[in-house]
Amino acid sequence: MSTKGGVTALTRRNYRLASDVDKPRSTGIVNEKLLSDYLHHVFPSTKQGPTVASLRKPLGFQDLGSHLEKLLAEGEAPEALRDPFAEGRLGPQPVVLDHTSGFEGLLFVDDDLLGVIGHSNFSSIRATTCVFKGKWAYEVLISSQGLMQIGWCTLSCRFNQEEGVGDTPDSYAYDGNRVRKWNVTTTNYGKSWAAGDIVSCLIDLDEGTITFCLNGQSLGTAFGGIKTGPGVAYFPAISLSFKESVAFNFGSRPLRYPADGYLPLQDPPTADLLKAHRLLGCIKNVLSTSIDAQDEKLLEKDSAAWRLHGEPTVLIALAHIFNHFAPLMCKVYLVEDVLMNFLLGILEGGGSVDEHPLIQQLLDLFWLLMEDHEVNECLKQLMMSLLRAYRFSPIIPDLGFQIHYLRLTTAILRHEKSRKYLLNNVTFDVLRSVVFFYIKTPLRVKEAGLEELIPTTWWPTHFDKEGKDEREPKDESSDERLRRRAYERGCQRLKKRIEVVEDLQVQILKLLLNNKDKTTGEASRYIFLNKFRKFLQENASNRGHPTALCPPEYMVCFLHRLITAVRSSWDEGSRKFPSSLSSEDAYVPPQLFYNGKVDYFDLQRLGGLLSHLKKTLKDDLASKANIVIDPAEIQAASMDDLDEDEESGAAQRPFGAAAMGGALARPSWLSSPTLGRANRFLSTAAVSLMTPRRPLSQPEKVKVRTLAVEQRTEEDIEGSHGNDGLLLGRPQEEPDQPIADKSLLEIVDGIVMMYNLSVHQQLGKMVVVADEVHEYAVALKDTEEKIARCPARRADILEELHKSQKVFAEKLNHLSRRLAWINATIYSKEKMLDVYWLLCVCIRTIEHADNTASLFAFTPEFYLNVAMNAYSALKNYFSPANSMDELPGYEETLTQLAAILAKHFADPRIVGTDIKDSLMQALASYVCYPQSLRAVERIPEEQRVAMMRNLLAPYEQRPWAQTNWILVRLWRGCGFGYRYTRLPHLLKTKPEDANLPSLQRDLSIASFQKPCPSLLLQRHMAELLSLDKDMAASFLNSVLNQLNWAFSEFIGMIQEIQQAAERPERNFVDTRQLKVCATCFDLSVSLLRVLEMTVSLVPEIFLDWTRPSAELLLRRLAQLLNQVLNRVTAEKNLFDRVVNLRLPGLESVDHYPILVAVTGILVRVLVDGDAQGTSRAASVLLSDPCFQLHSIQHLLGEPGDSSGSSAACRPAAAAPLAPAAAGSSSERKHFSLHAYADYISLEEKQKVEDMLEFLTEESKQAAASTAPTSEEDLCPICYAHSISAVFRPCSHKSCKACINQHLMNNKDCFFCKATITGVEDYSKPPPS
Repeated sequence: MSTKGGVTALTRRNYRLASDVDKPRSTGIVNEKLLSDYLHHVFPSTKQGPTVASLRKPLGFQDLGSHLEKLLAEGEAPEALRDPFAEGRLGPQPVVLDHTSGFEGLLFVDDDLLGVIGHSNFSSIRATTCVFKGKWAYEVLISSQGLMQIGWCTLSCRFNQEEGVGDTPDSYAYDGNRVRKWNVTTTNYGKSWAAGDIVSCLIDLDEGTITFCLNGQSLGTAFGGIKTGPGVAYFPAISLSFKESVAFNFGSRPLRYPADGYLPLQDPPTADLLKAHRLLGCIKNVLSTSIDAQDEKLLEKDSAAWRLHGEPTVLIALAHIFNHFAPLMCKVYLVEDVLMNFLLGILEGGGSVDEHPLIQQLLDLFWLLMEDHEVNECLKQLMMSLLRAYRFSPIIPDLGFQIHYLRLTTAILRHEKSRKYLLNNVTFDVLRSVVFFYIKTPLRVKEAGLEELIPTTWWPTHFDKEGKDEREPKDESSDERLRRRAYERGCQRLKKRIEVVEDLQVQILKLLLNNKDKTTGEASRYIFLNKFRKFLQENASNRGHPTALCPPEYMVCFLHRLITAVRSSWDEGSRKFPSSLSSEDAYVPPQLFYNGKVDYFDLQRLGGLLSHLKKTLKDDLASKANIVIDPAEIQAASMDDLDEDEESGAAQRPFGAAAMGGALARPSWLSSPTLGRANRFLSTAAVSLMTPRRPLSQPEKVKVRTLAVEQRTEEDIEGSHGNDGLLLGRPQEEPDQPIADKSLLEIVDGIVMMYNLSVHQQLGKMVVVADEVHEYAVALKDTEEKIARCPARRADILEELHKSQKVFAEKLNHLSRRLAWINATIYSKEKMLDVYWLLCVCIRTIEHADNTASLFAFTPEFYLNVAMNAYSALKNYFSPANSMDELPGYEETLTQLAAILAKHFADPRIVGTDIKDSLMQALASYVCYPQSLRAVERIPEEQRVAMMRNLLAPYEQRPWAQTNWILVRLWRGCGFGYRYTRLPHLLKTKPEDANLPSLQRDLSIASFQKPCPSLLLQRHMAELLSLDKDMAASFLNSVLNQLNWAFSEFIGMIQEIQQAAERPERNFVDTRQLKVCATCFDLSVSLLRVLEMTVSLVPEIFLDWTRPSAELLLRRLAQLLNQVLNRVTAEKNLFDRVVNLRLPGLESVDHYPILVAVTGILVRVLVDGDAQGTSRAASVLLSDPCFQLHSIQHLLGEPGDSSGSSAACRPAAAAPLAPAAAGSSSERKHFSLHAYADYISLEEKQKVEDMLEFLTEESKQAAASTAPTSEEDLCPICYAHSISAVFRPCSHKSCKACINQHLMNNKDCFFCKATITGVEDYSKPPPS
């Protein structure tokens, strides 16, 4: 307001309202007396008592300015009496972190100098203000629950990367991560903290004590008798490890948990607070008063019904109020203490947000009566305060705090102008707005009230032979059933309360997805979409910079709410346009991947780099999608990529150790719960298509131009006037059918990307709570069984067992309630349906992209990753609480996914090694489960045969271990002694490895599933190997080569292990070496099983010598089998000694798996075949110089005489294997198949006995008929067989086995390196 010549004019805006002394009635409606009464009622003086209206001095608009200023000055302390430096405190105001000299290590500090992230091993920082007398407090908002020490230190404390606050004599700290207090020494203290907690640090320098509080609850006096006196002053300080983050509140905002008698380090703005409360009182008076001009009286009314109708009297009164109120509302303390509490009070009555329109009216007032910069700052501070309050509110049973703050957030975002301002400038740019969609998991069950909500706990008490929970145990007692049902009812109560919060979060997202609010500019949805893509870009581009990423626990909740909101908007649109798809059939059209309208940043495509694809597939783009790639555009994109690499490299180069208040490029996600978008990551320029100016009557070639994400408009996204927007460039294979709003398609695409970035990883992490429940339940049951067996006379043992039982039961009570919360927020049926919907979206998207032939290469890799990971999550994370069988259309989805895996694991259009490995691992896991294996069998026969053909490709020059694993799983259950789920000696070990990546862990678990062989796929394999003789020969040659390598490596490694074990000095074998050794053993066994599978399904490959390479393959097979038998069955051999060591990491190395695999092959060729085949096999086996009958006798535990057996020989085409070491560290019972009655059938044992009898007889006959051979007639390569082949043209000689094996890999002569053009039979000429 300004007053000139007695005229009061409103200068803050042109309101077209003024009061003039020349006019007897300024309003033209209200007379002077009524106006005076109204103004006195709205602006009452605090000094005057209740007076008669007739005795009051008349008050008009011309006097209102001075009256209001006097009113605001009442009670304000005179300037001379104000003490800027309170007694007992030294330092500047406001209080912030000392980022110039008071730190140690590397830190990120927020712009407000209140938030901090540790960026080195153990960083420390203190505040700028210290205290030396009195009682003081400050609060720390815990953003991550890791290792931190929070407290007080003196100026003399010196910290380093190992010692921080509490590690020096005059520093004191509380560590809620380890639940300890620190002052040089450490003792137990307090409670464990979690992200979202608030720690209050209190120091009483009069009594010499330090106390800490957690969420307002005192943890007791931590330290007494602290050093005080002259020269001693204490600074707030913190030490924190890498990636840990907090935000301080020294008093710049109201303390959340003020302690009686303790002052905040920073003085509250007392004078401004008084003014703000008085002005707010005036606003409330306006809202609750109406003027009855006809009866000339004032009426009291309900303020909730107040409306801004434009009465001049009311508006001018409000304008005077806001003239003073608006500047105050730019200060965070006042916004949080005055405005937010006032708005929250409006909603306290309950009911839906729609029932409280007053907030909308007030926001209209803000935009009308405040300057733009004032209302912008006010809204920003209001949203920051709301988000902070939401994030750091304690969990109570009804989630009342969270609901309260979300309701107000919803009410504010219902206001269109406010919503668009916040979307454009605050929600993603300044705030961690994703926090609004997060529901934190309580770490302390009792404080969260879960004991009252779930009074009865329950956990599994029935386990099958493999230690897994039985979902519905048959022998469950009535008491157990009652407990389980009571627990389930408690879980349902909890779930309903959580759903209230989730519904409010979805409402917020629906407001942000509104695409009809175009009266004040661009619709909210398009602003949200561009901000959402930038949010994804930052999280995709900073994977190596953990402090810059949105925490994955936030991402999980955000994903589920966004799916719900998007599906609701999608289905709302499909109801209006029946021809469009419903959200149940949603997919992302392939055009988005290549038309440049959507920026995928630097994420990998299936066909490689985008710039490479544009060059190599530009003709296909032109012919199939009518898109022309401008050569200049390709060149520019390539240069941009180079520039980005240089910039990112420079950005990641660290400067010197400093507390980075502005020295380094700071990440966009900072520790403060609200602040932290000062240095944004630059967005990569997106390629977009030029919008045609007229409808496309004929397909035209469209050139592309670059368009940054934030520059896109609604027209660029949705299209108009013949322009398809995001769907420009539709291929002929894609149906010409409306799908949905194109903006929703891009959001769905973003949801898939978000799942790939961190959601799946977080889903896997949270399973650990269920695993802990299972482990403690097993331990408790085991303890109870021990108590039952313990003799009564051993009271000491019984006492210890009862203590253990109590500890386990208490832990299970806590974990079962915590698990109920996690199941409700993360693993509920609704969340499972969200992940299933995402899986279906990915499957349909991949199918549509696959139809575009070569353009499939443009598809981002993450679509395949999400399809595989979502299936893995449904199978492993959501069960057994929710069954996949209950999902709609589950079997059909399984079949579709099976078809994708079967087709694309060997798709030449996919070039990335990682994605190929992932596809192979997913297929390997898929065939381990009966339901998914049946899905593979349901795909079209043509695809099944193509899959088997790809699996049977030669193993060289490709990752063959997973391929071999798949073939083994198809056979498991059909092989000799191969019906086990777990090996006999591994029954009590735990199969899962929680540290493995998702797909590898899935494969690890899958390896312990019950056998489920596929006879159908075995038949396809048999047909392929039988008909394609060249493929069969090359496949088996590669299998034999890999077996030779794997077993040779295994023997070499166990030699090194044995030598290390025999050294007199204490030593440790490298765990990595043990793991590689066990892997080589497992590979050898699986390769032997594939050979068993092949010889069982297609014996003619080895036994029909009319086939090329059949004899050679049989000889190589016999040679390798003899090598394995000799190494494993020799008395007191190397293998025995290493097995007896029982080293951790070599658990799978045992006699049984490898010997039964070899036995299965021998039985098939020597017993189950026809007479001719059996005879050939026996002659080849016996003619091998490595054959020892004793090895066969060893299988049945029969002692044999090996004195007459041939000496051990070297395996073909491999480095010499070390001879078996002499001596043994321990005696061991002979291996015998008779000892495994549960694993080997009587029929199988009988076949082994028949084989032994047959070989015994054959070896006797062979020994009797064999004539001695001179050394000159032996093959000069192997010295095992007679010379039988001559090479052309060089005429060198060897046996057929050696030359045939050599020619499979090399065409050069052994001796002269001449190229061999032919091989002829050779027989020694008779002596002359």
